[in-house]
Amino acid sequence: MKRILVINGPNINMLGIREPGIYGTGSYRELLAYIEAAAQEEGVEVRCLQSNSEGAIVDMIQGAYGGYEGIVINPAAYTHTSVAIPDALKAVGIPAVEVHLTDINGREAYRRVSYTSEACRAVIVGKGFEGYGEAIRYLRGI
Repeated sequence: MKRILVINGPNINMLGIREPGIYGTGSYRELLAYIEAAAQEEGVEVRCLQSNSEGAIVDMIQGAYGGYEGIVINPAAYTHTSVAIPDALKAVGIPAVEVHLTDINGREAYRRVSYTSEACRAVIVGKGFEGYGEAIRYLRGI
């Protein structure tokens, strides 16, 4: 069975509370339930992790080496600022998909820059929770 690591970055744990007009009213627990259901439907095993710390996210990526066949990552704010996260993705060589709940390309100018995308096979934006399901299906298929 294919194993996929799902990594969520800063403030994703605040879904449902944080700017619901932008990020929706679904909670982080609801997101986790959605991901688990999508994984079960696709016949893959997932593990979901979240951190507000860049170094912890790098550690998660490095820890995936040898144990996972895919990574779904929503680096959140670190998308636009971190060089360490894409470097870690490149270092482990695990196929990765970048996911964002909102369409970062239609938001503030600084959110339109993604350092992470260079290290990912695909980028899915603006599909809410469904973006995670799409990423899982993509990774299952490769």
